[in-house]
Amino acid sequence: MRDVAERAGVTKQTVSNVLSGRVAVRPVTEARVRAAIAELGYVPNLVARSLATGSTRTVGLFVPTVSTAFYAELVEEVEDVLEERGHRLLLCTTRRDGARARRHLAGLTSRSVDALLIAGDQGLTDQLPPLSRTRFPVVLCAWETRVPAGFPVVTVDYEHGGYLAGRHLRELGHENVAVLASPAHAMRVNGFRRAFAEDGLEIPDGAVRLVPEPSFRGGIAAALEALEAGPAATALFATHDVLAVGALEAARGRGYSVPGDLSVVAHDDTPEGLLTRPAPTSVVLPTREMAREAIGVLLDAAGGARPAERRRRLLLPRLVVRESTAPPARGGPGARPVRGRAVRGS
Repeated sequence: MRDVAERAGVTKQTVSNVLSGRVAVRPVTEARVRAAIAELGYVPNLVARSLATGSTRTVGLFVPTVSTAFYAELVEEVEDVLEERGHRLLLCTTRRDGARARRHLAGLTSRSVDALLIAGDQGLTDQLPPLSRTRFPVVLCAWETRVPAGFPVVTVDYEHGGYLAGRHLRELGHENVAVLASPAHAMRVNGFRRAFAEDGLEIPDGAVRLVPEPSFRGGIAAALEALEAGPAATALFATHDVLAVGALEAARGRGYSVPGDLSVVAHDDTPEGLLTRPAPTSVVLPTREMAREAIGVLLDAAGGARPAERRRRLLLPRLVVRESTAPPARGGPGARPVRGRAVRGS
């Protein structure tokens, strides 16, 4: 830093002000300092800076996985915001494993991150209470289950997502429907049921097919069960895109046309789902908006601009109608013979 100051003809404090951005420097002076930095190849010592300022300018991010489009998009948006605001990302994947999450949490605490964003609630609820006593702020996002007290949350109104799917099918005239759901998606199922209850219709428990871990094969198996049960379903709601992809394959394998014989509504609207034909009607999540808002709340709290409000901020999803939904055919799919074509992946 002394070498840069001498080359630019300024003080070390002026160099520090340019690097930190916390104190305004005249544009012509800043240009001289940055030119000297470039000429000398100066790189600030981040360890020394963190010792001097008490800040590492590093934010930890917990996600269950980066193998799905939803979390990959969320990570990208968080990283973009951090880069814009001069911070770095330390990414940890929990793989939905509580023990792995505990090890990562211990490592983050020892590495002195400035803040922590936890995205997704799978296997993490039991790990949260100790975090309420950390010296750095913690914000939750993409949280679908019950939120422990004391943490600010920026998430999606998942119940409204299910409601949008149910309302769409009701407006098309569907009455006998089935739901393919992950056990973690109870709020989506509740919203779907509420849409039918508004018209005096009940979704029986037997019409909800639970798939322990959302997968293509799980979607096929659950859809086949729903199609073979009575009364014949004229529409399926899948609480995850991968289940909807499996449902479309099951329908093709049993000779049903979509949406002529069977309508299918998906949830999440990931790129994988959009590769199928017909293109699925789907509930679209505001993933990037949620990530940007959550990291904004976190960085404001870390920088002392304002404390993180301990409340739940819900962002609304929207429904995009595509080719996989239509009014029910007369008599429903159960009124027509089933062709005996095999189903791939079953």
